[in-house]
Amino acid sequence: MKRENIVIIGSGPAGWTAAVYAARANLYPIVYEGEPSPESVTGPELVEKMKQQAIRFGTRVVSENIASVDFSRHPFILYPTYSEPFEALTVVVATGANARWLNVPNEERLAQMGGGVSACAVCDAALPLYRNQVLAVIGGGDSAMEEALYTTKFAREVLIVHRRDAFRASKVMAERVLTHPKIRVLWNKRVIEVLGMNEIQGLRIEDTVTGEVSDVTVGGMFIAIGHTPNTQFLNGQLGLKPNGYVKVEPWRTATSVEGVFAAGDVMDDHYRQAITAAGSGCMAALEAERWLARRGLGESPLHDMETAGAST
Repeated sequence: MKRENIVIIGSGPAGWTAAVYAARANLYPIVYEGEPSPESVTGPELVEKMKQQAIRFGTRVVSENIASVDFSRHPFILYPTYSEPFEALTVVVATGANARWLNVPNEERLAQMGGGVSACAVCDAALPLYRNQVLAVIGGGDSAMEEALYTTKFAREVLIVHRRDAFRASKVMAERVLTHPKIRVLWNKRVIEVLGMNEIQGLRIEDTVTGEVSDVTVGGMFIAIGHTPNTQFLNGQLGLKPNGYVKVEPWRTATSVEGVFAAGDVMDDHYRQAITAAGSGCMAALEAERWLARRGLGESPLHDMETAGAST
């Protein structure tokens, strides 16, 4: 069974940053980037450039998912979806988190084409598309409150669409929203369709009490109903926070299993930004390198081949 020094699972900013740093440390990393999928709304060019930078330093890339892992022994065993299992001396979990969507007509299509539907107001609300528009924020928790308050910097008006008659958010956050002059709340409402062909034109909403359906004109919609970290393949072998994110040591990327590190949105339930993910990817690679060095492990296969060639 082949053995790898460091395996990076995931291909976002955290994964590629970890790959760059691991490759520069001559650890000859391998990235399992997952199977091809549609491009995200924003950032694909940035991620592609990060990938090319990692490859330039010697990273190997496999377009395949890791279906399951065995962290009960060392070296660890990783099981790809199609190819043969292999061993890993260290692992960086950088599989990210998926935004929860409403799953209503036109939502996914407009999100993928940059047509005014987004799951991150902090990422996108400042774009020209959204400025001076009436914008909708969907949700009732603290994340929705934060997104709505941030969006008021750019919007003419912000509508919060919430399916209940009270917020789940903390009293402090709810009070800030309810007293903001730019924010209006549509209580007991749920979105049943996003209106618009190439760009969002409005929302079709249903009253959750009466069942009455009406349309409201908006120039953008931000979904703020939470994220789901991609940890299913771990099968409970790493310690998780109550909300399902990978638990790491304070200001570190070390997980509950020695030699396994986590970076990016799979462990970050607070910031969830590309730049913070990249920073934690750097941290994870450095921690993995030092973990290997303390144990006298991690000699690059390339180095071994070069040494063998020089001795013949």
